Amino acid sequence: MIRIVLADDEHLIRGAIAALLGLEEDLEVVAEVGRGDQVAAAVTENSADIAVLDIEMPGATGLEVAAELKQTAPHCGVLILTSFGRPGYLRRALAAGARGFLAKDAPVEQLAGAIRKVHGGGRYIDTELAAAAMAAGESPLTPREADVLRAAADGASVAAIARTLHLGEGTVRNYLSNAISKTGTDNRMSAIRTAQDMGWL
Repeated sequence: MIRIVLADDEHLIRGAIAALLGLEEDLEVVAEVGRGDQVAAAVTENSADIAVLDIEMPGATGLEVAAELKQTAPHCGVLILTSFGRPGYLRRALAAGARGFLAKDAPVEQLAGAIRKVHGGGRYIDTELAAAAMAAGESPLTPREADVLRAAADGASVAAIARTLHLGEGTVRNYLSNAISKTGTDNRMSAIRTAQDMGWL
């Protein structure tokens, strides 16, 4: 029996996925959580073999949880379920240690097959998401440029971003200018939107 922890902050979706997976003879959902920061404890407490994670969750994102489990529970395979087809997410998920990446609207047979493959030590990546990621290429942003855009996403001033990231205001302006140029946009909010849409943040 493959023991699964399911993490999704949308209760109805989580319940539906758990019910469908419960119909498979060799799969058992041993815990359901609605926050990313609850996953590691649930995996440990339930001796889970697989963690199926949503990307956007309170507490910690699925990508952050994947990186955490790589350190704390390397025996547990991670499969990311996403409703966001953002190309950058696939690269970041794989870098974080996920071995499966699948669209949330995939048929349950596909999800069950992906869980079995990851449990067996393989990888399962949705072909359409993989093709989109390859076509989009790597993020043009440096890690620091991405940090500055993230800090600017809630409308923070240059001074506030500088304080948060322990940078000079001129340095923050340079990073913002570079990010705007690299995303082909003409202001910081457009740059943030573009970077988010591509999954670079």
